[in-house]
Amino acid sequence: MSAQEAVSQIWRPDHLRLAIDAASVALWSWHVDTDQFTMDERAFELWGLAGSTDVAFEELSAHIHPADRDRVREAFTATRSVAGPYEIDFRIMLGDDVRWISARGRGADEGIVDGVMFGIFLDVTGRKQAEEGHELLAGEMSHRVKNLLSIAAGLTRITSQSTTTAAEMAQSLTERLTALGRAHDLVRPLPGHQGKAALLGDLISVLLAPYDDQGAFAARIRVSVPRMGVGERTATTLALVIHEMATNSVKHGALSSESGILDISSTTDDDDVFVVWAETGGPAITSIPTMGGFGSKLISRSIAHDLGGALSYDWQESGLVATLRMRKDRLGD
Repeated sequence: MSAQEAVSQIWRPDHLRLAIDAASVALWSWHVDTDQFTMDERAFELWGLAGSTDVAFEELSAHIHPADRDRVREAFTATRSVAGPYEIDFRIMLGDDVRWISARGRGADEGIVDGVMFGIFLDVTGRKQAEEGHELLAGEMSHRVKNLLSIAAGLTRITSQSTTTAAEMAQSLTERLTALGRAHDLVRPLPGHQGKAALLGDLISVLLAPYDDQGAFAARIRVSVPRMGVGERTATTLALVIHEMATNSVKHGALSSESGILDISSTTDDDDVFVVWAETGGPAITSIPTMGGFGSKLISRSIAHDLGGALSYDWQESGLVATLRMRKDRLGD
Protein backbone atom coordinates (compact mmCIF):
# COMPACT_ATOMS: atom_id res chain seq x y z
CA MET A 1 0.00 0.00 0.00
CA SER A 2 1.40 3.39 -0.99
CA ALA A 3 1.68 6.26 1.47
CA GLN A 4 -1.04 8.14 -0.42
CA GLU A 5 -3.39 5.18 -0.16
CA ALA A 6 -2.67 4.87 3.57
CA VAL A 7 -3.44 8.55 4.10
CA SER A 8 -6.66 8.28 2.10
CA GLN A 9 -7.84 5.47 4.37
CA ILE A 10 -7.03 7.46 7.54
CA TRP A 11 -8.41 10.80 6.35
CA ARG A 12 -12.03 10.04 5.74
CA PRO A 13 -14.27 13.11 5.23
CA ASP A 14 -15.48 13.01 8.83
CA HIS A 15 -11.88 12.86 10.06
CA LEU A 16 -10.98 15.82 7.85
CA ARG A 17 -13.88 17.81 9.32
CA LEU A 18 -12.66 17.05 12.83
CA ALA A 19 -9.18 18.29 11.94
CA ILE A 20 -10.59 21.49 10.39
CA ASP A 21 -12.71 22.16 13.46
CA ALA A 22 -9.77 21.51 15.78
CA ALA A 23 -7.70 24.07 13.87
CA SER A 24 -10.58 26.62 13.86
CA VAL A 25 -10.31 26.85 10.09
CA ALA A 26 -13.21 28.35 8.13
CA LEU A 27 -13.67 27.21 4.50
CA TRP A 28 -14.67 29.34 1.53
CA SER A 29 -14.97 29.05 -2.22
CA TRP A 30 -15.12 31.98 -4.64
CA HIS A 31 -16.87 31.77 -7.99
CA VAL A 32 -14.72 34.22 -9.91
CA ASP A 33 -17.32 34.85 -12.65
CA THR A 34 -20.32 35.59 -10.42
CA ASP A 35 -18.28 37.04 -7.52
CA GLN A 36 -20.20 34.81 -5.10
CA PHE A 37 -18.70 33.24 -1.99
CA THR A 38 -19.84 29.93 -0.58
CA MET A 39 -18.74 29.44 3.02
CA ASP A 40 -19.12 26.87 5.75
CA GLU A 41 -20.88 27.53 9.06
CA ARG A 42 -17.70 28.60 10.85
CA ALA A 43 -16.97 31.21 8.18
CA PHE A 44 -20.43 32.75 8.55
CA GLU A 45 -19.93 32.87 12.33
CA LEU A 46 -16.52 34.46 11.85
CA TRP A 47 -18.02 37.23 9.72
CA GLY A 48 -21.00 37.63 12.03
CA LEU A 49 -23.45 36.72 9.26
CA ALA A 50 -26.51 34.52 9.21
CA GLY A 51 -25.94 31.18 7.48
CA SER A 52 -26.74 31.03 3.77
CA THR A 53 -25.88 29.05 0.67
CA ASP A 54 -23.68 31.82 -0.65
CA VAL A 55 -22.93 35.50 -0.23
CA ALA A 56 -21.80 38.22 -2.65
CA PHE A 57 -18.31 39.64 -2.29
CA GLU A 58 -19.78 43.12 -1.91
CA GLU A 59 -21.89 41.93 1.02
CA LEU A 60 -18.73 40.70 2.70
CA SER A 61 -16.97 43.93 1.81
CA ALA A 62 -19.55 45.90 3.76
CA HIS A 63 -18.16 44.29 6.92
CA ILE A 64 -14.49 44.93 6.08
CA HIS A 65 -12.89 47.85 7.91
CA PRO A 66 -13.11 50.92 5.63
CA ALA A 67 -9.34 51.39 5.78
CA ASP A 68 -8.79 47.85 4.43
CA ARG A 69 -11.69 47.50 1.98
CA ASP A 70 -10.03 48.68 -1.24
CA ARG A 71 -6.82 46.84 -0.42
CA VAL A 72 -8.69 43.56 0.05
CA ARG A 73 -10.62 43.94 -3.19
CA GLU A 74 -7.42 44.68 -5.12
CA ALA A 75 -5.62 41.78 -3.44
CA PHE A 76 -8.34 39.27 -4.30
CA THR A 77 -8.40 40.49 -7.89
CA ALA A 78 -4.60 40.22 -8.09
CA THR A 79 -4.70 36.57 -7.03
CA ARG A 80 -6.01 35.73 -10.50
CA SER A 81 -2.62 36.56 -11.98
CA VAL A 82 -0.13 35.97 -9.15
CA ALA A 83 1.04 32.36 -8.92
CA GLY A 84 1.61 30.49 -5.68
CA PRO A 85 0.07 30.66 -2.23
CA TYR A 86 -1.18 33.99 -0.92
CA GLU A 87 -2.23 35.35 2.46
CA ILE A 88 -4.20 38.54 3.06
CA ASP A 89 -4.75 39.91 6.56
CA PHE A 90 -7.50 42.46 7.10
CA ARG A 91 -9.93 43.78 9.70
CA ILE A 92 -13.67 43.30 9.81
CA MET A 93 -16.20 45.22 11.92
CA LEU A 94 -18.68 43.39 14.12
CA GLY A 95 -20.62 46.25 15.63
CA ASP A 96 -18.06 48.17 17.69
CA ASP A 97 -15.66 45.23 17.79
CA VAL A 98 -12.75 44.79 15.38
CA ARG A 99 -11.66 41.29 14.34
CA TRP A 100 -8.63 40.37 12.26
CA ILE A 101 -9.07 37.73 9.53
CA SER A 102 -6.45 36.02 7.42
CA ALA A 103 -7.65 34.80 4.00
CA ARG A 104 -5.42 32.16 2.39
CA GLY A 105 -5.46 30.35 -0.93
CA ARG A 106 -3.53 29.77 -4.15
CA GLY A 107 -3.29 32.29 -6.99
CA ALA A 108 -3.15 32.25 -10.78
CA ASP A 109 -6.24 30.00 -10.85
CA GLU A 110 -4.17 27.14 -9.43
CA GLY A 111 -6.58 24.44 -8.33
CA ILE A 112 -9.57 26.28 -9.80
CA VAL A 113 -12.50 23.98 -10.60
CA ASP A 114 -15.23 25.15 -12.98
CA GLY A 115 -14.40 28.78 -12.23
CA VAL A 116 -14.34 28.27 -8.47
CA MET A 117 -11.28 29.01 -6.30
CA PHE A 118 -10.89 27.60 -2.80
CA GLY A 119 -9.30 28.83 0.39
CA ILE A 120 -9.65 29.31 4.12
CA PHE A 121 -10.30 32.07 6.66
CA LEU A 122 -8.50 32.15 10.00
CA ASP A 123 -9.27 34.36 12.99
CA VAL A 124 -5.87 35.96 13.74
CA THR A 125 -7.14 38.65 16.11
CA GLY A 126 -5.03 37.36 19.02
CA ARG A 127 -1.84 37.35 16.96
CA LYS A 128 -2.47 40.84 15.60
CA GLN A 129 -3.19 42.23 19.05
CA ALA A 130 0.04 40.69 20.32
CA GLU A 131 1.95 42.24 17.41
CA GLU A 132 0.39 45.64 18.10
CA GLY A 133 1.29 45.27 21.76
CA HIS A 134 4.91 44.49 20.87
CA GLU A 135 5.04 47.50 18.53
CA LEU A 136 3.63 49.77 21.23
CA LEU A 137 6.13 48.41 23.74
CA ALA A 138 9.02 48.91 21.32
CA GLY A 139 7.87 52.45 20.59
CA GLU A 140 7.47 53.21 24.29
CA MET A 141 10.91 51.82 25.07
CA SER A 142 12.44 53.87 22.26
CA HIS A 143 10.67 56.98 23.53
CA ARG A 144 11.81 56.42 27.11
CA VAL A 145 15.40 55.70 26.10
CA LYS A 146 15.55 58.90 24.01
CA ASN A 147 14.11 60.92 26.88
CA LEU A 148 16.57 59.47 29.37
CA LEU A 149 19.51 60.04 27.02
CA SER A 150 18.43 63.66 26.57
CA ILE A 151 18.13 64.11 30.34
CA ALA A 152 21.50 62.41 30.89
CA ALA A 153 23.14 64.74 28.38
CA GLY A 154 21.68 67.78 30.14
CA LEU A 155 22.76 66.52 33.55
CA THR A 156 26.27 65.89 32.22
CA ARG A 157 26.55 69.49 31.02
CA ILE A 158 25.23 70.90 34.29
CA THR A 159 27.40 68.63 36.43
CA SER A 160 30.53 69.49 34.45
CA GLN A 161 29.94 73.19 35.16
CA SER A 162 29.33 72.74 38.89
CA THR A 163 32.27 70.43 39.71
CA THR A 164 36.01 70.96 39.59
CA THR A 165 37.51 67.46 39.26
CA ALA A 166 36.72 64.40 37.18
CA ALA A 167 36.14 62.30 40.30
CA GLU A 168 33.74 64.86 41.76
CA MET A 169 31.87 65.08 38.46
CA ALA A 170 31.62 61.29 38.17
CA GLN A 171 30.25 60.95 41.71
CA SER A 172 27.73 63.77 41.32
CA LEU A 173 26.54 62.59 37.92
CA THR A 174 26.24 58.98 39.11
CA GLU A 175 24.11 60.06 42.08
CA ARG A 176 21.76 62.07 39.86
CA LEU A 177 21.38 59.28 37.33
CA THR A 178 20.79 56.76 40.13
CA ALA A 179 17.99 58.95 41.48
CA LEU A 180 16.39 58.95 38.02
CA GLY A 181 16.68 55.17 37.89
CA ARG A 182 14.93 54.77 41.22
CA ALA A 183 12.11 57.03 40.06
CA HIS A 184 11.60 55.19 36.79
CA ASP A 185 11.58 51.83 38.55
CA LEU A 186 8.34 52.92 40.21
CA VAL A 187 6.57 54.08 37.05
CA ARG A 188 4.24 51.28 35.95
CA PRO A 189 1.39 50.97 33.39
CA LEU A 190 -2.05 51.60 34.82
CA PRO A 191 -4.95 49.21 34.07
CA GLY A 192 -7.23 49.92 31.14
CA HIS A 193 -4.60 51.74 29.03
CA GLN A 194 -4.75 54.77 31.35
CA GLY A 195 -1.08 55.52 30.92
CA LYS A 196 1.70 55.10 33.45
CA ALA A 197 2.06 56.42 36.96
CA ALA A 198 3.68 56.00 40.36
CA LEU A 199 2.22 56.91 43.72
CA LEU A 200 3.60 60.24 44.94
CA GLY A 201 4.27 58.97 48.46
CA ASP A 202 6.06 55.84 47.21
CA LEU A 203 8.15 57.91 44.83
CA ILE A 204 9.30 60.36 47.50
CA SER A 205 10.02 57.57 50.01
CA VAL A 206 12.13 55.60 47.53
CA LEU A 207 14.08 58.66 46.44
CA LEU A 208 14.86 59.63 50.05
CA ALA A 209 15.57 56.10 51.32
CA PRO A 210 19.36 56.30 50.67
CA TYR A 211 19.57 59.31 53.02
CA ASP A 212 17.60 57.73 55.88
CA ASP A 213 20.32 55.39 57.07
CA GLN A 214 22.90 58.08 57.74
CA GLY A 215 23.69 59.07 61.32
CA ALA A 216 22.65 57.42 64.55
CA PHE A 217 18.87 57.63 64.17
CA ALA A 218 16.72 55.58 61.82
CA ALA A 219 13.42 56.71 60.30
CA ARG A 220 14.26 60.39 60.60
CA ILE A 221 12.69 61.07 57.23
CA ARG A 222 8.90 61.10 57.45
CA VAL A 223 6.69 61.18 54.38
CA SER A 224 2.95 61.85 54.73
CA VAL A 225 1.21 62.82 51.50
CA PRO A 226 -2.25 62.07 50.02
CA ARG A 227 -2.57 59.05 47.74
CA MET A 228 -2.16 60.36 44.19
CA GLY A 229 -0.48 59.17 41.01
CA VAL A 230 2.22 60.99 39.06
CA GLY A 231 3.21 60.31 35.46
CA GLU A 232 6.58 59.56 33.93
CA ARG A 233 7.65 63.14 33.23
CA THR A 234 6.57 64.30 36.69
CA ALA A 235 8.42 61.39 38.28
CA THR A 236 11.57 62.35 36.37
CA THR A 237 11.35 65.98 37.46
CA LEU A 238 10.63 65.09 41.08
CA ALA A 239 13.60 62.73 41.09
CA LEU A 240 15.90 65.59 40.12
CA VAL A 241 14.32 68.04 42.56
CA ILE A 242 14.34 65.71 45.57
CA HIS A 243 17.87 64.52 44.86
CA GLU A 244 19.21 68.10 44.71
CA MET A 245 17.39 69.10 47.90
CA ALA A 246 18.47 65.97 49.76
CA THR A 247 22.07 66.49 48.64
CA ASN A 248 22.01 70.07 49.96
CA SER A 249 20.45 68.89 53.21
CA VAL A 250 23.16 66.24 53.67
CA LYS A 251 25.84 68.91 53.13
CA HIS A 252 24.37 71.82 55.06
CA GLY A 253 20.92 71.03 56.51
CA ALA A 254 19.05 68.68 58.80
CA LEU A 255 20.39 65.49 57.16
CA SER A 256 23.94 66.58 58.03
CA SER A 257 23.15 66.15 61.72
CA GLU A 258 22.48 62.92 63.60
CA SER A 259 19.52 64.58 65.29
CA GLY A 260 18.12 66.14 62.14
CA ILE A 261 14.57 65.40 61.02
CA LEU A 262 12.99 65.84 57.59
CA ASP A 263 9.20 65.92 57.29
CA ILE A 264 7.48 65.78 53.90
CA SER A 265 3.78 66.66 53.83
CA SER A 266 1.31 67.76 51.20
CA THR A 267 -1.90 69.74 50.73
CA THR A 268 -4.05 70.50 47.70
CA ASP A 269 -6.48 73.10 46.44
CA ASP A 270 -8.61 73.26 43.29
CA ASP A 271 -5.67 73.75 40.93
CA ASP A 272 -2.42 72.91 42.69
CA VAL A 273 -0.63 70.39 44.87
CA PHE A 274 1.73 71.73 47.55
CA VAL A 275 4.53 69.53 48.87
CA VAL A 276 6.18 70.93 51.98
CA TRP A 277 9.80 70.02 52.79
CA ALA A 278 10.44 70.87 56.48
CA GLU A 279 13.84 70.38 58.12
CA THR A 280 14.48 70.58 61.87
CA GLY A 281 17.29 69.60 64.21
CA GLY A 282 20.09 70.56 61.88
CA PRO A 283 22.66 73.35 62.16
CA ALA A 284 21.14 76.71 63.03
CA ILE A 285 20.60 78.97 60.03
CA THR A 286 22.35 82.28 60.64
CA SER A 287 22.09 83.70 57.12
CA ILE A 288 20.10 83.06 53.98
CA PRO A 289 22.11 80.93 51.54
CA THR A 290 22.59 82.04 47.96
CA MET A 291 20.57 79.77 45.66
CA GLY A 292 22.38 80.55 42.42
CA GLY A 293 24.17 77.28 41.74
CA PHE A 294 23.58 75.07 38.72
CA GLY A 295 21.62 72.58 40.83
CA SER A 296 19.22 75.30 41.97
CA LYS A 297 18.84 76.55 38.40
CA LEU A 298 18.10 73.00 37.25
CA ILE A 299 15.39 72.64 39.90
CA SER A 300 13.72 75.95 39.09
CA ARG A 301 13.77 75.38 35.34
CA SER A 302 12.45 71.81 35.61
CA ILE A 303 9.62 72.71 38.00
CA ALA A 304 8.46 75.64 35.89
CA HIS A 305 8.66 73.80 32.57
CA ASP A 306 7.42 70.33 33.53
CA LEU A 307 5.15 70.98 36.50
CA GLY A 308 3.88 74.50 35.83
CA GLY A 309 4.88 75.43 39.37
CA ALA A 310 7.61 76.88 41.54
CA LEU A 311 9.70 76.19 44.63
CA SER A 312 9.79 78.73 47.45
CA TYR A 313 12.22 78.77 50.40
CA ASP A 314 11.56 79.87 53.98
CA TRP A 315 14.87 79.92 55.87
CA GLN A 316 13.75 79.62 59.47
CA GLU A 317 16.25 79.48 62.32
CA SER A 318 15.19 75.89 63.10
CA GLY A 319 15.71 74.78 59.53
CA LEU A 320 14.62 75.13 55.92
CA VAL A 321 10.93 74.95 55.02
CA ALA A 322 10.54 74.69 51.24
CA THR A 323 7.21 74.52 49.44
CA LEU A 324 6.94 72.90 46.03
CA ARG A 325 3.86 73.95 44.09
CA MET A 326 2.73 71.77 41.17
CA ARG A 327 -0.31 72.05 38.93
CA LYS A 328 -2.74 69.16 39.35
CA ASP A 329 -3.31 68.85 35.60
CA ARG A 330 0.44 68.27 35.05
CA LEU A 331 0.89 65.44 37.57
CA GLY A 332 -0.22 62.71 35.18
CA ASP A 333 2.24 63.71 32.46
